[in-house]
Amino acid sequence: MKAVFVEAYGPYRNAVLKTAQDTAPEEGEVLVRLMAADVNFPDILVMEGKYQVKPPLPFSPGKAGAGIVEAVGDGVTGIGPGDRVAVQVEYGAYAEKVLVPAQTCYRMPDDMPFDIAAALGLVYQTAYFSLMERAAFKPTDTVLVLGASGGVGMASVQLAKALGSPCVIAGARGAANAAFAREAGADHVVDLGMDNLKDGLRDAVKEITGGHGADIVIDPVGGEANAAALRAMAWCGRMVIVGFASGDIPAIRANYLLVKNIGVNGIQWSDYRERDPAAVAAAQEEIFQLWSAGKLDPIITHRVALDDFMTALDVAAGGKVQGKVVLTLAGD
Repeated sequence: MKAVFVEAYGPYRNAVLKTAQDTAPEEGEVLVRLMAADVNFPDILVMEGKYQVKPPLPFSPGKAGAGIVEAVGDGVTGIGPGDRVAVQVEYGAYAEKVLVPAQTCYRMPDDMPFDIAAALGLVYQTAYFSLMERAAFKPTDTVLVLGASGGVGMASVQLAKALGSPCVIAGARGAANAAFAREAGADHVVDLGMDNLKDGLRDAVKEITGGHGADIVIDPVGGEANAAALRAMAWCGRMVIVGFASGDIPAIRANYLLVKNIGVNGIQWSDYRERDPAAVAAAQEEIFQLWSAGKLDPIITHRVALDDFMTALDVAAGGKVQGKVVLTLAGD
């Protein structure tokens, strides 16, 4: 099989495409022939040795994909050769075949394309647990999503609407990203590139919500947008820190938390995958059901063949990608 390999931690452009030997699944494992792999900015961090988890060298990056089961190890039940599945892994998905624990294989709807299944993985799981677990989402909540044109942002906008929010406000920079956020399903868009964002975001959200503010803020951005969003929150609002796409890790002003009973917490989604796989499987099933019901539609802006994987990484590394980037590994 062909796979992308990182042989030493360093610039992601040092990765190479090589031929590797197939391996058989051991007890509790599933061998999946991948048709599509999800590309995410954290993949770059893993390759450069800047992520929380450092895989043993050499390794293939990639945290999610979708394909067809080729073989299963001893003790695996409920999944067999020929089944169409999405997979979640810590690393290894930039390859034509991947070994995964059976508990991180999820049956796809029969009519779901493989690239869609791959795109409905990491960012939608992150958005789901951010909203449902960390923010205690209720269908009456107004949700403000920062960085709404990115992968997690798009997923958060779509899931908040699909789960019943009456008002989803997208924070995005520039006209192109604003148009993308509207395409993703946002009810309103606020330009995060405005002058005086500190006051402007608060004023815009207050105007949209009739003075109420945002009940939930999903923040994959950090930086000045985080501080501005904190001031735009409603009483007893909940903010979830997903990441720092701006490159600026914010310092939270605790006085706002005190005055407005605001809660701020973070999410490391892979912990749920390791600690509560049953909850992750249930979330993935609900995400798939919402897609089948026409309530979710991941926008894939780049489909790139495995042989051209560096193009996909360049797009992800640029930090300005809209929606999802997917590697195509075989005929879909």
